[in-house]
Amino acid sequence: MTRTLRSAQVRREELQEHARALGIDEAYIALLVETFYQRIRKHPLIGPVFNDAIGEDWGPHLEKMKKFWASVALHTGTYSGQPVPKHQALTTARDWHFGIWLALFRQTLDDTAPSPAVVDYFTERAERIAESLKLAMFGGDGLPPLDPSRQTC
Repeated sequence: MTRTLRSAQVRREELQEHARALGIDEAYIALLVETFYQRIRKHPLIGPVFNDAIGEDWGPHLEKMKKFWASVALHTGTYSGQPVPKHQALTTARDWHFGIWLALFRQTLDDTAPSPAVVDYFTERAERIAESLKLAMFGGDGLPPLDPSRQTC
């Protein structure tokens, strides 16, 4: 088997081309983020967690999330942040909130995505991100959370 080494830039361009071929672009990401967070804000169980953390001015958070998802989906590299410490600071968040978050995200994708392939593309990434944050915040399978004060057992 022959392996071809590609530069990081070439790989990034291939990933971007694939995402764009599916119909993912900055305009779709903006629609996804704005629609999703409208739903989050209204949700009776997780809305208060977000509203307490973000307050009244959602503009900066939405812009940050657009950059985050552009970096995830289009490999733009526009997001620079530390999501784990930010999420660990959410003292009212519970591990079961992630199931609600994923369900709302999936419903938003079903309602807005240009194709089923886009739903799958984002869902796969959202599930990995949610699992990673949940493990960092609450631990799992015998692993303690990164912040021991959050241990739920």
